[in-house]
Amino acid sequence: MAEKISKFDASDYLTNEASIAEYLNALLEEGDQDLLLSGIGDIAKARGMSRIAEQSGLGRESLYKAFAQGAKPRFDTVMRVLHSLGVDLVATPHRA
Repeated sequence: MAEKISKFDASDYLTNEASIAEYLNALLEEGDQDLLLSGIGDIAKARGMSRIAEQSGLGRESLYKAFAQGAKPRFDTVMRVLHSLGVDLVATPHRA
């Protein structure tokens, strides 16, 4: 009998602020812009894209496009979405 494998969707596991912050920090540590943007899209999806669109003042379809693979959203868009998600970016010194 063949096993059925379902597609992994990170947004299924981003259920609270702690998991969202941990996920975002892991993405930032990777240093990959595309991975980071995709992850922000996962977080927005977990919180509800319509809700994030309303809170950020951006269109829902625009959000999907902004965080699709290969997209290059404006920094302002990223910051508005992060603000809507209740997340702040914080700078820390490099680890020695």
